[in-house]
Amino acid sequence: MLESFDVGTFTPRLGETFRIQTSDSKWEELTLIEATALGEGVLTEERRTPFSIVFRGSRNSMLPQRTYRVEHAEIGEFDLFLVPIGPDHDGMLYEAVFG
Repeated sequence: MLESFDVGTFTPRLGETFRIQTSDSKWEELTLIEATALGEGVLTEERRTPFSIVFRGSRNSMLPQRTYRVEHAEIGEFDLFLVPIGPDHDGMLYEAVFG
């Protein structure tokens, strides 16, 4: 599933909530705040344009860097490697990069 994602998968979902499974029974909600292309190019069968997405979560907890199960009402369920990149004025930020 991840291989079919491109920046256009996420740009219409800016401001939307994604559920992140942090343990067998616990989920946290993160808000998608950025979807950015990281170069020029187009999605082809061989290669897509690299891009990154950034989520904002609660300032009260920090998720460690690792792969999480993610749920979104329209995109579905998928596994995503998230890296904490630090807090901003509204919460903790996390990034995923797609090559």
